[in-house]
Amino acid sequence: MTGSTSMVFTRTCDSSRLLASILTKLGLKAIAINGNMSQSKRIEALEQFKSGECKILLCTDVLSRGLDIPEVDVVINYDIPTDPKLYIHRVGRTARAGRSGVAISLLNQYEVGWFKKIEELMGGKKVPLYTAQEEEVLLLKERVSEAKRSAEK
Repeated sequence: MTGSTSMVFTRTCDSSRLLASILTKLGLKAIAINGNMSQSKRIEALEQFKSGECKILLCTDVLSRGLDIPEVDVVINYDIPTDPKLYIHRVGRTARAGRSGVAISLLNQYEVGWFKKIEELMGGKKVPLYTAQEEEVLLLKERVSEAKRSAEK
């Protein structure tokens, strides 16, 4: 997905800020936007994303509705939304105006039941499952852990 733009939705403002910092420390062009920011800072962050200066926008549900950002290739639900209807609004940020797009939701074992409710809301449509392989995770674990430690300082 090189060159693609991504929106990553988190449940909290702190998570969006921390993840943006971690991704930046990993060398990715990421910026956070959330309800704790002033309107001018939100607009500035949004413009950086729309212009392509930043490829990854980490946000809370403040951006799940109402904004038309036409060129979002990937939507990632880092945290599953507490309201199934929010899922629809979040993933609706991609594949706009006839474009294709991808929606990815990260789940732990405790969120599977909640996600089934989202599938029911979508008319029983099953979302393809991808299980991360332990070897793949271990290859990145130390680098990501170091970036997280640095971001939390």
